[in-house]
Amino acid sequence: MNKCAVIIIVIVLSGINASNIIEKDDQYMTSDNNISVVEETVLTYKNISAREAKERIDSEKGIILLDVRTPAEYEEAHIPETLLIPLDILDRDAPKMISDKDATIFIYCRSGRRSITAAKILISLGYTNVYNLGGIIDWPFETIK
Repeated sequence: MNKCAVIIIVIVLSGINASNIIEKDDQYMTSDNNISVVEETVLTYKNISAREAKERIDSEKGIILLDVRTPAEYEEAHIPETLLIPLDILDRDAPKMISDKDATIFIYCRSGRRSITAAKILISLGYTNVYNLGGIIDWPFETIK
């Protein structure tokens, strides 16, 4: 529901005068502070193709490539300059290893299933710029074996 609809509903249900409503930091309240409506922004991850990810990795600094597979899978093959945090410890170790909650993070696993779960975990931890890259099986570029 958008902000205007929320405000209109509050006005209609409460019978207050629209001229008494003020905006303050995404909160809408009456000037006499009787009613407060807070609108939350729901963050979600985005999907990114291998080609777009590669272009951005080559042209932008600071992108974190995050592999959420097991250490054994990582040793078999991984994308260069990747950070490994296995999915089963991601919620515990991500805050220690990725301190910038606004960092751009491209997540991958083997096929794309664990990367979706990992993206949801990072969003729940407050990370704001999360991309699901999918599986390394779909990565047509260089890997380290």
